[in-house]
Amino acid sequence: MQHPDKPLILDGSDLRIEDILAIAQGQSVRLDSNPQFRQRIEAGNQFLEQLLAEDGVIYGVTTGYGDSCTRAVPSEDLALLPQQLYTFHGCGLGQVLSPSMARAVVAVRLVSLCRGYSGVSMELLERLVWLLNEDLMPVIPEEGSVGASGDLTPLSYLAAVLCGERDIYVAGERRPTAEVYAERGIQPYQLKPKEGLALMNGTAVMTALATFAWQRADYLSRLAARITALTVYAIDGNPYHFDPQLFAAKPHPGQNLCAARIRADLHAPVAPRNSPRLQDRYSTRCAPHVIGVVEDALPWWRQFLENEINSANDNPLIDIEAGRVMHGGHFYGGHVAFTMDSMKQACANIADLLDRQLAQLVDTRFNHGLPSNLSGAEPARAALNHGYKAVQIGASAWTAEALKLTMPASVFSRSTECHNQDKVSMGTIAARDALRVLTLCEQVTAATLHAACQGVELRSQLPDSPEVPEQLAAFVAEFRQQFPRLGEDRALEAELRQLCQQILDRHWRLYDAE
Repeated sequence: MQHPDKPLILDGSDLRIEDILAIAQGQSVRLDSNPQFRQRIEAGNQFLEQLLAEDGVIYGVTTGYGDSCTRAVPSEDLALLPQQLYTFHGCGLGQVLSPSMARAVVAVRLVSLCRGYSGVSMELLERLVWLLNEDLMPVIPEEGSVGASGDLTPLSYLAAVLCGERDIYVAGERRPTAEVYAERGIQPYQLKPKEGLALMNGTAVMTALATFAWQRADYLSRLAARITALTVYAIDGNPYHFDPQLFAAKPHPGQNLCAARIRADLHAPVAPRNSPRLQDRYSTRCAPHVIGVVEDALPWWRQFLENEINSANDNPLIDIEAGRVMHGGHFYGGHVAFTMDSMKQACANIADLLDRQLAQLVDTRFNHGLPSNLSGAEPARAALNHGYKAVQIGASAWTAEALKLTMPASVFSRSTECHNQDKVSMGTIAARDALRVLTLCEQVTAATLHAACQGVELRSQLPDSPEVPEQLAAFVAEFRQQFPRLGEDRALEAELRQLCQQILDRHWRLYDAE
């Protein structure tokens, strides 16, 4: 990823998830001035123009779309065809994507078009760059895509905005595109023959959403390891469950990494002795085995998503060197769908793990001497105060909902569009599901983190308790700068919402030395 103060140069070469997320957060972009890059883009567009002049037949350029591909479009109507495409697809419903998500969508589509296989003009690429750099983002409804032929309906909102229609975000405010263009003296863009199809017939929405999900899953894994260490100390647990020799016997790299993180947080000895309590419950003892699934999956999730980001995924594609049009199905979002379906299952398991840790923390049968529900009230007020009792109920509800939503979307293919699209990926639905599951996971994480910090402090005040390990003590001290200890009961909604936002913002730097 390039320096954030400099534009990110787009030249058709590979980008990483972090690059897309940087653009989503406001990173400016610029097309490479290298003549070879520009000539490659223009060559594809010129090849299409030549075919049109020779009365060539090109799907979606001289024919109708989808099942209508056998219907030839009269030459006098060819210029209207791209407009018709985005117009009849203007039927999205549901909530709309946030401005940052819309930026990621535009970025992913732009990166794909820069590969040089889509037959678009440099003028279109420059207009997409202009949208990003002026921060004029299309208002895109979430619902209406089956994930093949790509994200047609949501991406129609990008095509329409380029042409001066529908709505855009301006400084976070939703406004009619035509009105904003008029104020700025901007002429709506006129799509060239294949440019409507090139913009809409791809996987940009599902892939853009998936980049956010990947980043959140990565941080969830790290924070879950820290919370596990806090919980182990709070319940006077056995730190020897994370012994390196033990984990060397089952060498999943992510699982071992998670164990090493917890071990470092607890300052557990490298060559441990058996604890008087030989085995803790699974939600702490097996935490690396649960969290480690996400750690081991993150690299291949990245591979799937970055391959999709850096692919030409519309149809048809242009082979400039051979001078031919290639018809295929690269708009199919199966890899994104599979990534998102597996991610929501693995992350929901972390929520379930942390929910079980919270249940141990609040229960005097399992927390080894801590007050009931981690109440910090004085003994004389114990009957009136209930500590984290309702928080644990809430965490259980959020966990149950997350687990319920792990049903894979990709297996619910539907036959659509007169059975032309008779096998579809459901990738965008899977990505939206994954983001919802991650939101619920973060709510469970916020609840368990709040309680675990309370548990650490309560444990440290008990006679003969070991000193709080340095890294955990520093973390709790930082936590307490914003979130006071729970003494008398208080409503915790505002604090939990703030915690969820901080988790979303990756507020705490975790395990940076790795």
